[in-house]
Amino acid sequence: MQPIAIAGPGAADLAAALTDRLDGRTAVVNRADGERSPLGGADASDETTDGGVAVESPTGRTDADTEVALAADGEWTGRGRVGGLDDLLDGFAPDHDYLVAVGDSRLRVPTVLIGGNADPEDVPGTVIATVDAPEGVDLDRLVADLDAAEPWITRETLVRRVEGSADADRAGAVATFTGRVRTRDAPDDDRTTHLAFEKYEGVAAERMDAIAAELTEREGVFDVRMHHRTGVIEAGEDIVFVVVLAGHRREAFRAVEDGIDRLKDEVPIFKKETTEAEEFWVHRRD
Repeated sequence: MQPIAIAGPGAADLAAALTDRLDGRTAVVNRADGERSPLGGADASDETTDGGVAVESPTGRTDADTEVALAADGEWTGRGRVGGLDDLLDGFAPDHDYLVAVGDSRLRVPTVLIGGNADPEDVPGTVIATVDAPEGVDLDRLVADLDAAEPWITRETLVRRVEGSADADRAGAVATFTGRVRTRDAPDDDRTTHLAFEKYEGVAAERMDAIAAELTEREGVFDVRMHHRTGVIEAGEDIVFVVVLAGHRREAFRAVEDGIDRLKDEVPIFKKETTEAEEFWVHRRD
């Protein structure tokens, strides 16, 4: 899924124009403290309170934590709560091609800033456009820049991809590995606040594809997918995924273990660690 954040006056108007240009299933998420989107339908989320995101329901509010109304044609509307927009990104990623977050510039995703009040230095994501008004955006270029950005991939995204493989009917096992940011190795260690990853553009993706292809050639292994996130990743967040579809558990487990070991040894991705006491490139210290 390709996410984008749009913040500032006229963000909802730009979101509507951009969504018309996007080719694929798109989710539009609005913050209550931002502008309300003119978009409706099953992919439009509306209001935010107390840091959570709620989706407006036509059935009226109840005491339920989540409420969904499903129409006969499969269209749904609902109301629920999540811990924040990062959680929505994870939830929407397996089923959507794009997510447009309206009125929020705090996500670590490609961002458009409208108006002169926002400071790009305060935005955690990459600012791909800064304009005075929505009509100042070149939509063709914005779509191209968005499609070229790193996608938001989750473990569930990769699981669904392998389950859709041609040999899925022969598979009795899906094994996964998830690497995450460890806060500390030992109780007395300085707390790690975040990691920052940089990759050798092009080479890293090609090497991961080659490793996955080589593992898939093994007897009983039908599909292997892997993804390593880049940029700043906070303590407790996911970094890397390896997912294997195989005939039996032993082949699946071995391929997962070899996959993550080879990814760490062979793929040119560099890690900078920031703790409460210092900041350093891990490969230089090693």
